Amino acid sequence: MYLVTNRVINRNDGPALDVFGDHPNTRGPNELRIAKITRKKNKWHADVLEDELSRQEAKELIDTFDLPLDPEKKHYIDLSMACKLAAQARKEKRSILFFVHGYNNDVEDVLNRAHHIEKRYGVIVVPFSWPADGGGLKGVANYKSDKNDAKASVVALDRMLGFINRNLVLLTSNNLAGFWHEASRKHPKDLEKRDSLYARLVDKHCPFTINLMLHSMGNYVLKQMLKSSISVGTGLTFDNILMVAADTNNLDHSLWVDRLHYRRRLYITINEDDNALAASRMKSGQDQLSRLGHTLSGLMSTKAKYINFTNAPYVGNSHAYFEGNAVTRNKQIHRFFKLALNGKSAEEQLLYRPDINCYDFPEIQR
Repeated sequence: MYLVTNRVINRNDGPALDVFGDHPNTRGPNELRIAKITRKKNKWHADVLEDELSRQEAKELIDTFDLPLDPEKKHYIDLSMACKLAAQARKEKRSILFFVHGYNNDVEDVLNRAHHIEKRYGVIVVPFSWPADGGGLKGVANYKSDKNDAKASVVALDRMLGFINRNLVLLTSNNLAGFWHEASRKHPKDLEKRDSLYARLVDKHCPFTINLMLHSMGNYVLKQMLKSSISVGTGLTFDNILMVAADTNNLDHSLWVDRLHYRRRLYITINEDDNALAASRMKSGQDQLSRLGHTLSGLMSTKAKYINFTNAPYVGNSHAYFEGNAVTRNKQIHRFFKLALNGKSAEEQLLYRPDINCYDFPEIQR
């Protein structure tokens, strides 16, 4: 597993997770590092990778993946990560999920959750870990500390999304041009057959999807990023984007949500009984209005599909209903996340409510 982080990197000769600090990188909160994560005897080990590739490493990647790059120029570890993830996804026929966690999560929490998501939904998870563990504080002070770190992590998230998009283009540009040429040559006059062949060739070459899930306060990082004037945004990088239990204001959310770009679906999930978001709503501060993941009012986005988990069996007051009883005991919820996290349409078997613009889960047949 790869981990992308803007946490400070501590001096540490060993592989333990305490190499990751509790605060943003001292070079600046937009500084990114990539680590290779392994699990041995139920313990996580981290190898923080050198940022710059050697010329030999770069040349091998360029030759192996037929990249339109100059091997004499500087290249960085994000290129290596992208190439190896794509190769793994093709070989294993698994989709790739970039995961942005929420409030009060240390690195071990993030890795444990990512591991469970991989096992349950059959995806390759790449977590983005921002310093969300309260800086040693408790209660409201902990929450405010994490919120400040979330704001400070905006440019780091933007940089990560930028290199994902850039590397995706590099990995596919030559092949896509070749596929288009082949389809156009075989069907020069029949545009429908040309487009159909082109789509089949693309699917055969790229038998996986790339998706993004943001949980809780991770959505606040995304919101602040999209409001920034220098943000590159998400581009057409992701097939599906899931905003789960979003701990950000519901008010006027469509103004920034509708700036998102994606290939297939944008889902926003809601549970009005979510205890964590109810507690977030009660935090002090003028900006703690109704939370997006906590209310069925004002669902005005023209791009998003709102999914209502309130009253769905076994969800209760859960804040993370993509795991636990909600998915082990409710097959409909498991099916939704299985499809959505693998880049597919997930709402067809749900019940649409035009009065409030959301989808409900049907009752379980007992």
